[in-house]
Amino acid sequence: MRDDLAVFRDVGRVHALAEAIARLDPGRPVRLMHVCGTHENALCQFGLRDLLPAWLGLVAGPGCPVCVCPASDLDLAARLAMDPRVVLATFGDVVRVPARTSLAAVRARGADVRIVYGASDAVALARALPAREVVFFAVGFETTACTTAAALQADPPANFSVLCSHRLVPPALDALLGLPGVAPEGFLLPGHVITVTGLSAYRDLASRRPIAMAVGGFEPVDLLLALKDLVEQVADGRPRVGNDYPRAVRDGGNPAAIAAIAQVFEARDAAWRGIGTIPASGLGLRAAFAGRDAAARFGLVPDPEVPDTTPGCRCGDVLLGRLEPEACPLFGSGCTPDVPVGPCMVAFEGTCAARYRHRRL
Repeated sequence: MRDDLAVFRDVGRVHALAEAIARLDPGRPVRLMHVCGTHENALCQFGLRDLLPAWLGLVAGPGCPVCVCPASDLDLAARLAMDPRVVLATFGDVVRVPARTSLAAVRARGADVRIVYGASDAVALARALPAREVVFFAVGFETTACTTAAALQADPPANFSVLCSHRLVPPALDALLGLPGVAPEGFLLPGHVITVTGLSAYRDLASRRPIAMAVGGFEPVDLLLALKDLVEQVADGRPRVGNDYPRAVRDGGNPAAIAAIAQVFEARDAAWRGIGTIPASGLGLRAAFAGRDAAARFGLVPDPEVPDTTPGCRCGDVLLGRLEPEACPLFGSGCTPDVPVGPCMVAFEGTCAARYRHRRL
């Protein structure tokens, strides 16, 4: 495994690719956007932006699923957790994300909030605690939506339900292209997500909104190959959807995962923190699984008055690529991973957290 990994971190290949990108200079600035928090971590960890030519800008978009989870959904989860009948299970990053309150804060006040690795762990918890109601707060893109769907298909116990905050990537890209001052010339697409979904939804998007797109992996060579592809597409004026992560991504994705999502969920309009409501960008449970809807089971509705932002926090602009994290007045002083003000500083995939973690001292 280490030998395989070394191929994708080979210093000679990395510098050769960076030099090949520099030679593609179109004589003007080019702005690209990635939509994956793991990409941001890799870019920061390996210092890849330092190897890119000055004319090439690479900004982070809304690629952190925990960061785009709206405060109203987090507030709903906190209210559920305060019900003494409920054990609320969710991912570790979600627990510390600030909203009106955080799950960490309600846990400190006595709520039973448990960290799990995924939906199947929450189902196991429900089997182990038959006298309690176990609610899985399901956050994430298609990568985790398929695991939530699989758990619901597997006949979980009656005391298991789901509070769903899954989001879909292609509608978000479509929305970004319509926002002033946001639209890039190309998207570096998330390899994890497309391993599940395949490329068809992105090709559909490209047919309606021609823009350079390329799927990238997470090692330095992977990322630079995808960036070179994107710059070539921009320079040639022939946008397409390139697959520069073929060892993991297939055109058709994972058929079993796609089928599970389709059986359990249906697309619905959904709010994204810092962006607003995007049509058909969220997932809700189909009628056949309505009995597993935790919000309906406990008679709760989201409170639209919960503010998504804290005064001074610029996470919304960071998520849209309008602002570099370091330009936020709170970055590294009023807002750190130990005392986060906004979601971008909490999650491992958050842009602010990645920049802070790999900052130069």
